[in-house]
Amino acid sequence: MAERFPVLVSEADIAARIETLADELATIIDDDWRVVQLMQGAGPFATDLMRALARRNLHPILDSLWLESYRDEHVSSGRVVVRADISRKIEGLKVLILDDVFDSGRTIAFAKAHLEAKGAIETRACAFIRKPAAGDAPIEHIGIDCPDRYLIGYGMDDAGRYRGLPYIGVLFRRRTAVDTP
Repeated sequence: MAERFPVLVSEADIAARIETLADELATIIDDDWRVVQLMQGAGPFATDLMRALARRNLHPILDSLWLESYRDEHVSSGRVVVRADISRKIEGLKVLILDDVFDSGRTIAFAKAHLEAKGAIETRACAFIRKPAAGDAPIEHIGIDCPDRYLIGYGMDDAGRYRGLPYIGVLFRRRTAVDTP
């Protein structure tokens, strides 16, 4: 079956990188940690990573935090909003935050501050994709570094579409100030 969009990261490459990340995280976390997936994009990544951790006999509790800064636009509004909060207490616990894309670092920074305000004693972040715009913004774990393209699939979307693609595809190249006439 021909892919509809140019493939940047194949399904097989995603699976291999998930296993490597699980090996890396297995040396740090244990069953007492909480894993908080940032909705909606991190869903497939969180599911695959939790399965990989389970294969290593690690079973941290999974929760969700729905943060939004894009809505249905192709660029971030620059403002992070909580759409739905976590459902379990995290006071006195360590938390691993999972996100699909790390570009500006704003969402991860907001999530860390939000969870620390709820009493998390340590927060670490893991994003499956890091884009060049992230620059030196701090993050503890990265799946794959990708070019600055508008990505879809594996949880990433275009106004809600294409999240279910099993690969990471390129919808189009992001516009930059250099591209603007």
